[in-house]
Amino acid sequence: MKFDPSIVLANWDILAYGLLVTLKYTIYTCAIGLAIGLFVALLQLTPWPFLRWTGRIWVEFFRNIPLLVLLMWTYYALPIFLQIQIGKETAGILGLGFYASGFYAEILRAGVQSIDRGQTDAAVALGMGYFQRMKRIILPQALRRMVPPLMGQTIMQLKNTTLLSVLTIPDLLYQAGYIASFTYRPMEVYTVIGAVFILMLFPLSALSRRFERKEAA
Repeated sequence: MKFDPSIVLANWDILAYGLLVTLKYTIYTCAIGLAIGLFVALLQLTPWPFLRWTGRIWVEFFRNIPLLVLLMWTYYALPIFLQIQIGKETAGILGLGFYASGFYAEILRAGVQSIDRGQTDAAVALGMGYFQRMKRIILPQALRRMVPPLMGQTIMQLKNTTLLSVLTIPDLLYQAGYIASFTYRPMEVYTVIGAVFILMLFPLSALSRRFERKEAA
């Protein structure tokens, strides 16, 4: 079978819409994951055992449950537990956001703990409370060390959006399947989709490596 890229070009608008959906969900779920992840990381760093264990349980749960299972559970089971209607879009955002939060939390926790203990002791000596010293002393210093792993997790999050197609959310992969279903040309469609993901992710990966080398220098 001869490779015919015109199949994809003739349906570029369908793929463009799918790409926009993919990027939208990536942004939304990364924002949710970072917000929850920061909160959970701070819980793990508190001096109170109950809060530390609460954060630890959250991290272990969402880092170890398969993402596909989590998405299906969020869509089918969560509405039953809460006795409310949850659309597929909301279920997708919540599932991906919660999943990402476990990984972001560990990155943030490790970044904070990489700061020399003397910085914390100095802040305590100045009379700063826990959240005050985190905001003013620890987090600003830790942020530089967190950038490469945070970017790496964001890259993973972009790739994870491909699983949204199981909820019939019209992301890039779902739209590719739709085109392949009526053109009967999956080779061209999925080859182009793979190339699109590489073109999106390679610059991010290169930028992450650059930050990593800069931090190591």
